[in-house]
Amino acid sequence: MSLIGNLLWLIFGGFVAAIGYILGGILLCITVIGLPFGIPAINLGFAVLMPFGKQVVATHQNMNLVALLLNILWVVVVGWAIAIAHLVHGIVLCVTVIGIPFGLQHFKLIPVALMPFSYTLA
Repeated sequence: MSLIGNLLWLIFGGFVAAIGYILGGILLCITVIGLPFGIPAINLGFAVLMPFGKQVVATHQNMNLVALLLNILWVVVVGWAIAIAHLVHGIVLCVTVIGIPFGLQHFKLIPVALMPFSYTLA
């Protein structure tokens, strides 16, 4: 069932979202300052590529001071906008019965988009 969900997800916008995350991450990796943020953005892109059948998992870095500081900087710069985009898309998709599974996937991606140094999809 997750295969069908992932295929429909890719057709109806998941592929475009994943490419946006991956290209943004590659652009961030060009600079030395952006490198720590580019890698989580690329990982988020691959997580957005196939979200069905995956769960949000706390990483081992959630108690690390560096990860905390990077999460704070991420949230201030781009994390809040990405999380709001997932929230809005989730609400819009949950309006119809057919869109509910896709809306739930957007809701699942909010913590990962908000704090990528503390959460991942596995």
